[in-house]
Amino acid sequence: MSMRRESGKLTVGDLASRMSRLKVVGENLSEQERTDFISDLYPNLNDEVDFEFFLKVYLKLHAHASARTGSPSKNSSAFLKAATTTLLHTISESEKASYVAHINNYLAQDGFLSKYLPIDPSSNDLFEIVKDGVLLCKLINVAVPGTIDERAINTKRILNPWERNENHTLCLNSAKAIGCTVVNIGTQDFIEGRRHLVLGMISQIIKIQLLADLNLKKTPQLVELVDDSKDVEELMSLPPEKILLRWMNFQLKKSSYKKIVTNFSSDVKDAEAYAHLLNVLAPEHSNASTLTVKDPLQRAKLVLEHADKMGCKRYLTAKDIVEGSPNLNLAFVAHIFQHRNGLSTQTKQISFLETLPDDAQVSREERVFRFWINSLGNSTYIDNVFEDLRNGWILLETLDKVSPGIVNWKIANKPPIKLPFKKVENCNQVVKIGKQLKFSLVNIAGNDIVQGNKKLILAYLWQLMRYNILQLLKNLRFHSHGKEITDADILRWANTKVSNSGSQSRMDSFKDKSLSDGIFFLELLSAVSPRSVNWSLVTKGVTDEQKKMNATYIISIARKLGCSIFLLPEDITEVNQKMILTLTASIMYWFLKQPVEEKPSANSDSENGSHLETISNSTTDDSASESSVE
Repeated sequence: MSMRRESGKLTVGDLASRMSRLKVVGENLSEQERTDFISDLYPNLNDEVDFEFFLKVYLKLHAHASARTGSPSKNSSAFLKAATTTLLHTISESEKASYVAHINNYLAQDGFLSKYLPIDPSSNDLFEIVKDGVLLCKLINVAVPGTIDERAINTKRILNPWERNENHTLCLNSAKAIGCTVVNIGTQDFIEGRRHLVLGMISQIIKIQLLADLNLKKTPQLVELVDDSKDVEELMSLPPEKILLRWMNFQLKKSSYKKIVTNFSSDVKDAEAYAHLLNVLAPEHSNASTLTVKDPLQRAKLVLEHADKMGCKRYLTAKDIVEGSPNLNLAFVAHIFQHRNGLSTQTKQISFLETLPDDAQVSREERVFRFWINSLGNSTYIDNVFEDLRNGWILLETLDKVSPGIVNWKIANKPPIKLPFKKVENCNQVVKIGKQLKFSLVNIAGNDIVQGNKKLILAYLWQLMRYNILQLLKNLRFHSHGKEITDADILRWANTKVSNSGSQSRMDSFKDKSLSDGIFFLELLSAVSPRSVNWSLVTKGVTDEQKKMNATYIISIARKLGCSIFLLPEDITEVNQKMILTLTASIMYWFLKQPVEEKPSANSDSENGSHLETISNSTTDDSASESSVE
């Protein structure tokens, strides 16, 4: 039992020694090496660790150890096959019960899943049910409605291994596109129901759902938390967890509680902050003894009774509060916020929001680049590209991922960076490398990035993303003889593919307005993978609603094949040139990666070969690339 109690209090400082029994990380790194690596990344050794955090550290250490030994880090989840420590088991048991309750509640009405729900939280049924991939796809749609076109999910009663794998691929690529970190997690991990990776994934999806309203677009009343418009800008760039903490402290100021809550674990363990918070938000249900009882567990129980009387959903126990489980406490506070945020609707400050530039296009592009950068597995998760890239470090890491070895790390300054000129040095190197990679960077200096100039940051990121996909294609194209690939090559490839399949559709450029009905991309997907499109589900694409249905279907089919794409249906219906280029290039990249023998027919094999020839012999000078996007 002592192990279980102790496991509620695992800190960053404990990790290095506790990981000694894990494969690869324990065998290939000494405890000192593990300690140094962890404290470099996470200097606050007293911070408490939840399961998701443990997994993140483990996967980073695994990649580090594998890089040292030269063995690929493909099986970084192999340790989960080995008997895992009691420690991990206990962290995940209460989280599992909480996530199962959440799933039972939110998916109860689902036609397909109703035969499996409710899941028994004390059993391991959850890990069996996720094996066919449907549950996680549906959970992603609860978190961010409309992410996955449910017509693309394979929902037969009995799925074959191929169909299961398609569901998991769709799930992983969609999870990335709503902001989950899935580096080093593969479809195999779900097929085998590896509990720790499954729980890590579910916990991220639920967190995204619960924090969805913590921004000014969804909850404009949040402006009450700040005093003037300058602070509103800052509030808009904060990650949702930080806004939630700020909201909690804002409400606590109205009570006699004197401390500031800085986290969802040690600061809320005694349940005092909760008692005060609920008294402020719902005084009609307050119970005087909540603040007088001495035992924190007793107080936690009274707090949960108070929440129940308010009709607030919750999936944690009094024990979870006292043990300071960060994920479950965060979820509890988010539920309270969703249920009753106590902010006034008549606030005078809402007029601030009208003066703020609301550029839908900018925020959409910001979202795409943010999720793309987070999918690369850098050292830090970013919440806002305009804020979190300003010191240059993450941009340097991203450049190093896209073009390994290009960064001169000797002159790079590692965060935290106090001196402004050190940030400028990093960003100057970012600009210099951009010029080396032939980006168009007229009038961009390192200081523009440090200042958070939105237009210039977006221009840089677009060129970086485009460079990345062109490099991936160039590296695959064994016929390209080292020639650069241009936008014109991608356009030509797509048109050739579609016309060879016997269709009349074509695209004149990546801004061809006729693409808005989605038919061309459905023809292209059908040409590269004949069984991928169910034509009975395709609309004529005449009305806006029909166009949107086709666009949603296209994105889900591409993700189901294995394309890692971050665009939204609107990018297709409005023909956003940049996103149309990345979509086409991603489909091309997926197709060229397929082993030839897996192609559906002999005919397409030969066609594939001749295709590559035609592209590689095409002129690759820039004049051919009139569709190039700057």
